[in-house]
Amino acid sequence: MVSLFRVVTLLEGISYLFLLLISMPLRYAGITAVPSKIGGMAHGILFIIYVCMIIPVGFKLKWNFKIMFLVGLASIIPFGTFYIDKKYLKQT
Repeated sequence: MVSLFRVVTLLEGISYLFLLLISMPLRYAGITAVPSKIGGMAHGILFIIYVCMIIPVGFKLKWNFKIMFLVGLASIIPFGTFYIDKKYLKQT
C-alpha cells in the first residue's frame, strides 16, 4: 500500500506541475487547450486517488492527524508531494 502511495504521490506531483508549467500557459496563450483537457483529467483522477489513500496509509505508518493534514495540504502546493515523498515516505 505504501509503495503504491509513493507512485501516486509522484505522479500527482508531476501532473500538477504539467498543468501549471505547460498546459495552462499553452491554453492562456491561445495556442491549444488539448493538454489542459487531457492533463486536467489525469491530474483530477490522481488527486482523488491521492486524497483517498492518505488515511489508510496514515494509519499504516502511524501518522498523527497533523501529519495526515500536512500530507493532504501538500497536494495543493507545487512540489509539495515531492517533499512528502522525501520526508515521510522514503524511509519506509
